[in-house]
Amino acid sequence: QVQLVESGGGLVQAGGSLRLSCAASGRTFSIYAMGWFRQAPGKDRVFVAGITQSGGSTSYADSVKGRFTISRDNAKNTAYLQIYSLKPEDTAVYYCAARRFSVVLTPDAYEYWGQGTQVTVSS
Repeated sequence: QVQLVESGGGLVQAGGSLRLSCAASGRTFSIYAMGWFRQAPGKDRVFVAGITQSGGSTSYADSVKGRFTISRDNAKNTAYLQIYSLKPEDTAVYYCAARRFSVVLTPDAYEYWGQGTQVTVSS
């Protein structure tokens, strides 16, 4: 078991930045690939970014490439999502998730989820 807790969301103006954190507890954090997803009202939960166990490889949804950066610190059992140049369409609840093996885009493939953190971008 691993427990995930997101933090760092909030209300920001368009063009602003945020850093989301995902703190993990329980089993060894470094054995899990991590993903960030988001869910806007009335829409499905979608993949935003992923990072491998070592942090050596990352992947991003096309809609966020160049603005989002995923990272992790295995010594601190924490994953991060740095968001730059926020847009109103980035408004959503952001979730982190963990799974063994590789990063995949499908939410159902992830074993563990946090409770989510709200990001609201005003225009």
